[in-house]
Amino acid sequence: MERLSQRRTDPVTGERYHTTFRPAPTPEIQARLRQNPRDQEENIEKRLETYFRNVKDLEDFYEDAFYVNADQDPYVVFEFIESCIIKPLPCKKN
Repeated sequence: MERLSQRRTDPVTGERYHTTFRPAPTPEIQARLRQNPRDQEENIEKRLETYFRNVKDLEDFYEDAFYVNADQDPYVVFEFIESCIIKPLPCKKN
């Protein structure tokens, strides 16, 4: 929620900022930042509800899919995905 709801865009330059992790460098830029309506908390909550309502069906349909912890260094994420595609871990056959 925090990551999405605090995103902002500078309408003049198109540059993207985050109020906590990447704030605007000057008060002038900060004053003109705009939030996309999709990033308002109530809209994010609706998207999350939809996700959680459908995730089990998707997991069942894509039974050979693998879980990726994307909260890591991008290189580590890439290496993990590549290893799953190139040389997947052995699994039990039913």
